[in-house]
Amino acid sequence: MPEKYGVILDAGSSGTRIHIYNWEDPVKTQKKGRKGELQKLPEIKTNKKWTKKINPGISTFGEHPERVGEDHLKGLFKHALSQIPKAAVADTPLFLLATAGMRLLPDLQRKTLLEEICAYARRTTQFLLPDCGLHIQVIAGETEGLYGWISANYLLGGFDDPEAHAHGKGHHTYGFLDMGGASAQIAFAPNATEAEKHADDLVLLKMRNLSGDPVDYKVFVTTWLGFGVNQARSRYIDALVEASSDGGITELPDPCLPKGLKSTLKGKKIDGDVPDEKAHLIGTGKFEECLRQTYPLLGKDDLPCKEVSCLLKEGHAPAIDFDINHFVGVSEYWHTTHEIFETEHDAKAYDFATYQQRVNEFCSQDWGIIEELVEKKKWGNKVDEEKAMQTCFKASWLINVLHNGIGIPRVGLETSGNSNHNGTEEVIEAAKSKGFLDPFQPVNKIADVEVSWTLGKMVLYAASQIPPDNGEVNAVGFGKNVIGDNGLPDNFEYAASQRASHHPDGSGMSGGSGGSNSSMEGGNDQAHWHDSLWREGDKTPRRIPGLLLFLIIFCLAGFLLMGRERRGKFWRAIKVSSKRGKRKVLGSHGVIMYERVMEEGRDQFADFELGSVSSSSSSDDETGGWRAKGALYDPPTGGTGVDAVRSGLGTRVGSRERLPMTTRSGDISPRGGSSARARSPMPPR
Repeated sequence: MPEKYGVILDAGSSGTRIHIYNWEDPVKTQKKGRKGELQKLPEIKTNKKWTKKINPGISTFGEHPERVGEDHLKGLFKHALSQIPKAAVADTPLFLLATAGMRLLPDLQRKTLLEEICAYARRTTQFLLPDCGLHIQVIAGETEGLYGWISANYLLGGFDDPEAHAHGKGHHTYGFLDMGGASAQIAFAPNATEAEKHADDLVLLKMRNLSGDPVDYKVFVTTWLGFGVNQARSRYIDALVEASSDGGITELPDPCLPKGLKSTLKGKKIDGDVPDEKAHLIGTGKFEECLRQTYPLLGKDDLPCKEVSCLLKEGHAPAIDFDINHFVGVSEYWHTTHEIFETEHDAKAYDFATYQQRVNEFCSQDWGIIEELVEKKKWGNKVDEEKAMQTCFKASWLINVLHNGIGIPRVGLETSGNSNHNGTEEVIEAAKSKGFLDPFQPVNKIADVEVSWTLGKMVLYAASQIPPDNGEVNAVGFGKNVIGDNGLPDNFEYAASQRASHHPDGSGMSGGSGGSNSSMEGGNDQAHWHDSLWREGDKTPRRIPGLLLFLIIFCLAGFLLMGRERRGKFWRAIKVSSKRGKRKVLGSHGVIMYERVMEEGRDQFADFELGSVSSSSSSDDETGGWRAKGALYDPPTGGTGVDAVRSGLGTRVGSRERLPMTTRSGDISPRGGSSARARSPMPPR
């Protein structure tokens, strides 16, 4: 196939969104491109119609995992199969990566649900799914943040065009900020001094550009649980209730609500009178006071250090050099700054002074006026009463996190110093018009592509499919920046599965999660060293266990060391044994035959021989799409995820033994076929 496809399901707490991506076969790109044109990552494409979301989240199936397939995944898989060419499906990797909601499930429920998801995908689709543990998993917040960092830098051009994005001091990447309902993430590459000082706190990211050359980055990434807007709001309300609990006050003044708005503690608007005994909130519209009351939620005063490098709850974070570290913010950073306050200036850079002034004006209005403006769609169809009610708290929380927590300079009031920006004046002016040379810029889309962590994951996977330069072995993936004995972090997570298998016809391997491409089959000069290891032999989709391989070598060495005389005696003993009882299994004509020497006193049966029965090997044709079809460009050593919650699932392997005397209750072909049984023609007694 000239194009490769990949499917990722973003399984969040409120729903699951499917993303489809495609890119040109890197082998084809290498053949037609010159060396200087290949110093970049593959060009990943997507389409609006390739994305689909359904509700609720998969975590709601925790108590009924058997329903997740038909009630939740079926429609998403059907959508993907309708968009991807049929011939490409078997080489298309499928990933389901779950985030916040699944992290909250009990361990057993989470494991069972992940197993059912993988089983359903393998049973009902032909997508490439060789390793459940890698392809179907709950990812940690840090992993989500790292993928977001990859996505943002990929779209902005920080990876492919370093000179045009040089920020000074040899730095050309952007920092990444993400905030959801429950947590917030930050990811950035520190300057050289801080990177050396905090080497053990960083993540080593290894990629590969189209020329096959390795590209490494060292990134600081962390997640702050409880710092998402919803969790922060809950902590804020708890503080309000605690502060007024002694006096028996039921009407609690809330400076983070518009003036005159009455609300329940859960955030629901109250119309009419409220019973005196029922605690509720009454908005005062005092935004400055709102800022003061939300500041303690950062917990800065409780940190063990008083250095600038203390980021919120992190006591071991590298200091941010805002001369070279320019951040983009997605999700709530975008919605809270643009849905109301920048509806007419989507590309305008974030300006603290202007933003705070507009928030002040909005929040000091009477709630009745805001209601009328919402009804008239002043801020568009996306802003309803509920969003308008939450705006003042969200704005105060965002300002505190950005400027008091992370330390982003207040543009309009503070400066970050003079940066030594390199590059042409035209490039700098173009970047400034988009705001990407400012300390912070909220974004939703770049080049009309949504900044999503799922794109970062697919960029990493596509990079792993590029043949290494000169056949060298270099891994693609990430892990803690502490190198182990094999030259990689001990917890290194490969971008693509390290499992491999044969085609059913034994012709070799095609593209897939293992790290190869189907177009490489015809060229032995480009085949990886691992291809030759698996080119011939058993067709079962499994790797030779190391212990078994060791025993075979050991026995062979022992046999050779026996000497010619002892080897002769050994072979004669085997021949004598074979004459006493001969057993021929799967002969040249696929026939199972037995010759048996009966017990003494049963001479009348001495010449009796079981009739021959033809065995069927039709079920041996394992063509299920879930089998790994890729040769490995990365080393075949396994790896674990970075602090992610893993299901511990592995690829199921069926036995190849077809003797009729053995019955296996669980061997089911991926296509639903059953193996033929050999029946003895001996009449019943």
